[in-house]
Amino acid sequence: MIAENQFNSAVVESKTLDEGLDDLKLLTSSIDLPYQGLGEETFRMKWYIGPNEFELLKAHGHDMEDIVPFGWSVFGTINRWVIRPIFNFLSTFIGSKGIVILLLTLVVKSLVYPLTYKMLYSQSKMGALKPQIEKVREKNKDDQQKVQMETMKMYREYGVNPAGGCFPMILQMPIWFALYRFFPASIEFRQASFLWANDLSSYDVFMRLPVNIPFLGEHLSLFTFLWAISMLVYTYYNSKIMDMGSMNAMPAMKYMQYIMPLMFVFFFNSYASGLTCYLLFSNLLNIGQTLVTKNYLIDNDKILEALDANRKKPKKKGGFQERLEKALQEQQRVSAEKSKKK
Repeated sequence: MIAENQFNSAVVESKTLDEGLDDLKLLTSSIDLPYQGLGEETFRMKWYIGPNEFELLKAHGHDMEDIVPFGWSVFGTINRWVIRPIFNFLSTFIGSKGIVILLLTLVVKSLVYPLTYKMLYSQSKMGALKPQIEKVREKNKDDQQKVQMETMKMYREYGVNPAGGCFPMILQMPIWFALYRFFPASIEFRQASFLWANDLSSYDVFMRLPVNIPFLGEHLSLFTFLWAISMLVYTYYNSKIMDMGSMNAMPAMKYMQYIMPLMFVFFFNSYASGLTCYLLFSNLLNIGQTLVTKNYLIDNDKILEALDANRKKPKKKGGFQERLEKALQEQQRVSAEKSKKK
């Protein structure tokens, strides 16, 4: 409802009703009109009765396109002016929304691949030092602080940033959060089917459960479970090529990387199947990118040469790694003093 001038005030409420009732929601509104009590008084308004379709709302003005809940701040901006135009462009050529999601995944993964390459290159540098770190760990297996200090010293000596693989992932997070809102908010996915999913704007069901499990519900989502399995496979692959020895001192962290995908099953099981379909496609492409990049695009021999060249270069004073190394040394000194007192 759009006033030609303006309403005095309005209170609008939405209440979700019990699933056993015929109605889904109770919507109530109390709107105060600027009525003066005159005999011939009128108050002009317009009604919009139609779908929450972005372009259609935008054509009516008044920023009505903001009704579509694409998210706030940078996440909403990414959805409105990056993800949505790409999706609409692909939809003009392809009728299946599931195939469009696959192509959208390809586009997004291609755009962020430079960041992915930097992350994988950083992981490869750390993997190249794994044999030497294992020797340090074996030599000082009874002194974990010494192992950490020597490991950080080795990273600094060879010019390896242990956080280098994390920053590219952090930079991609706004896109992930944006897509989290895009699929349930876009009316284009409403009642659009793909494979076993009947409605990409809601969860898919491949099995009904006899009881309602807290946080999981009364069903199992196949897209969600396939995504969780692909995450476990990718985690296992990474654990074989990465230096995971630092987690031996913290067994809980070692197992948490496998528990997390299972925990996310409870979170995504009742979410839009368009999103879980995207997550599955994204993870499968991520596995493919990792295998191709590490086996064919990254030259491990050149990495070893570069690491050796870095080791021979004079080192600058300061920096995060040096401060961390000094903190570990101080921590080791304090622990040694406490041991002497005991």
